[in-house]
Amino acid sequence: QVQLVESGGGLVQAGGSLRLSCAASGRAFSSYTMGWFRQAPGKEREFVAAISWSGGNTYYADSVKGRFSISRDYAKNTLYLQMNSLKPEDTAVYYCAALPRYYCSDYACYENPGSYNYWGQGTQVTVSS
Repeated sequence: QVQLVESGGGLVQAGGSLRLSCAASGRAFSSYTMGWFRQAPGKEREFVAAISWSGGNTYYADSVKGRFSISRDYAKNTLYLQMNSLKPEDTAVYYCAALPRYYCSDYACYENPGSYNYWGQGTQVTVSS
């Protein structure tokens, strides 16, 4: 098992930046592919980004490509999401999630919330216009 705790959310003006963190504890961090999802009020949870267990491959939703960057630090057992050029439509609760490292082999799998076994409690990001 792995436990996930997000932090770094807050209120920011449009065009600003935030960096989210997700601290992992429990089973070896490198055993998991990691992802970020978000959920706005009244909407379904949607994929934002994922990074392979090795860190060598990253995947992004079209809506955040070129603005967001996912990374992981194995020494700190921490996942990050650097968010730049934020827009009001990025407002949501952001969740980190983990899935066993060999489970997915294509984008469709990575972007499916049902592929992920473990979830954090979420952190609120609000972007004002």
